[in-house]
Amino acid sequence: MKRLLWWLIAGSRGGKNRARIIEALYERPYNVNQLSVELDLDYKTVKHHMDILKSHDIISSSDEKRYGSMYFLSNRMEEKYYIFQEILSKMRKKSQ
Repeated sequence: MKRLLWWLIAGSRGGKNRARIIEALYERPYNVNQLSVELDLDYKTVKHHMDILKSHDIISSSDEKRYGSMYFLSNRMEEKYYIFQEILSKMRKKSQ
């Protein structure tokens, strides 16, 4: 999990946005529209990163048809959130 998170956040383009998405979803579930407003990002950008995170089992979604899918952290990510925090802490120290 640690290697995967490093790659998704620190080792590829868009890592900052993915980190922001994970942090937001740790607080509460969002749909793509809500998250794009919350993070002040383009809908397509958020959707792209959400699809990547979902394909790696970092986030999960409901199958709500009426208002669109709601996204939340997967159980796997919830259990390993401390690894994510550790990675962010190291990245922030490096950038100072």
